Amino acid sequence: MLESQLPILIVLLVLGTVAKVSTARSGGEPGALSRLGPAVLVPGRMQTPALLVCAAGEMVLSVGLLLSTHAILRWGTLAFFALSTYVLLELRRRRPDAGCGCFGEVSSAPVGLRSIARTVVLTGMAALSLWAPVTGWVAATRPSWLTAAGLLVLLVLSPEIEEMIDRVRYRAPCEQRRGPAESVTLAMLRTSGTWRAHRDELASAEPYDSWRELCWRFFAFRNHEQEDVVFAVYLSGRRPAVRMAVVSAQDSGSLPEYTPVSA
Repeated sequence: MLESQLPILIVLLVLGTVAKVSTARSGGEPGALSRLGPAVLVPGRMQTPALLVCAAGEMVLSVGLLLSTHAILRWGTLAFFALSTYVLLELRRRRPDAGCGCFGEVSSAPVGLRSIARTVVLTGMAALSLWAPVTGWVAATRPSWLTAAGLLVLLVLSPEIEEMIDRVRYRAPCEQRRGPAESVTLAMLRTSGTWRAHRDELASAEPYDSWRELCWRFFAFRNHEQEDVVFAVYLSGRRPAVRMAVVSAQDSGSLPEYTPVSA
């Protein structure tokens, strides 16, 4: 039972390695690395090395789990996923527009509760595997119902599945695709928890301006203090992320800091 999650951990670590190396080599769209964790948390010239270092760490852990039962590898895997959870929480707080980068450029959607829950689950899987008596290779040859259950949970918690389906359907990244009509996006905004939390602060329920930047559509309103209230709706996914910022007259010359609240 203890080894039931080892095959899943190994596969995800390998997928993460391949995707990060591919993203680092291709460079993706202009500025793509500046929107992906962990690269987003380091200076520009260090973004590609940071992505490659993370990929190298994942590869070492995956090979170690596959071929060895050494405790340092098991504890290293647990520490990696626990640290990943912390990084995602920081990204959600400091850069709510950035993707987790867990699987390279395909993980470009803003960090949401599903991505954070996934790393929490993976941390639990790593903890369960600490004292597994066999290597990952042996565990892969005798999977159990717990292995299938863990895989199903991770599939449900992976927003990348939707992004990959979209890419197969449209064959273009989100920022290059035609988004939903403005009226549809506005309707999505009005069903979000972010809108419900702040709608009473608005002087009018109708935006006075709207525009699109990359994969976001922005709607500008005025509140009762005549400050600008800007909502940003992500243009991909069935439950798109929604962000909000208030821009006062004193802040009009600088970029606002988005309130990290998801729909």
